[in-house]
Amino acid sequence: MDAIALLADPTRRRIVELLTEGELSAGEIAAHFEIARPGVSRHLRALREGGLVSATRDGQRQIYRLEADALMEIDRWLAPIRAFWNSRLDALDTEVRRGRRVRRGRATRTAPRRRGERRSQGA
Repeated sequence: MDAIALLADPTRRRIVELLTEGELSAGEIAAHFEIARPGVSRHLRALREGGLVSATRDGQRQIYRLEADALMEIDRWLAPIRAFWNSRLDALDTEVRRGRRVRRGRATRTAPRRRGERRSQGA
């Protein structure tokens, strides 16, 4: 399954977020959710099969960790999208700042009109 498709599920995204803080056992992960442990296990299996996490045995426990390579693949895919939005947001910021300067300049030159009030012909 594609890594992006795997992360479309909010439970799987939360599992990945939890694992950014370090390795966790399946039980420790399941404790963060209100769904039954078999449901969490299915999400963990999907993440493992998709290469986003790996698991090792420690006695009876499965210890899960993130796989950096799969996350880097997602980051590479997101890079052009991030650049697109950053350039758009920078342009928006420039226009907002430019608009503030224009409004400030007008406010100092003329007194603001009240709603429905007309300018006098001599002004």
